[in-house]
Amino acid sequence: MNLQELNAFAVARKVDELNLISMEGGIYLLEARMHGAAYPLSDTHGQMLTVRSVEHARDLLHNFPVLPFNLVHTSVHDEMCGLGASGEESLKVPLAWRSAL
Repeated sequence: MNLQELNAFAVARKVDELNLISMEGGIYLLEARMHGAAYPLSDTHGQMLTVRSVEHARDLLHNFPVLPFNLVHTSVHDEMCGLGASGEESLKVPLAWRSAL
C-alpha cells in the first residue's frame, strides 16, 4: 500500500490504526492495520517506506484524517539472528497525531 491508497482508506474510515515501527539502526517503517491485517507502506518505487523519526512520519501524514497512531518497538530478540521467539511482545505506545510544538 502506498500513501495515496492509505489516504483513500483513511478517508473511507477503513484504517483501524497506523503503526510506526522502530527498527534497529534508527529506521522506522509505517504499517496500516485494517481488519486485523497489517499492510506495510511502500514508496513510489514499491520499496518499503522508511522514515527518519516520529516527526518525519507526522510531516508525511499531515494532510491525512486523524488516525490512532502508535510507536511500536519490536523485541530485540526478534531481530537477532539465530534466536527463536522469546515470548516477549512488542511495546506499543500511543502517539499524538499532531506534534505539540
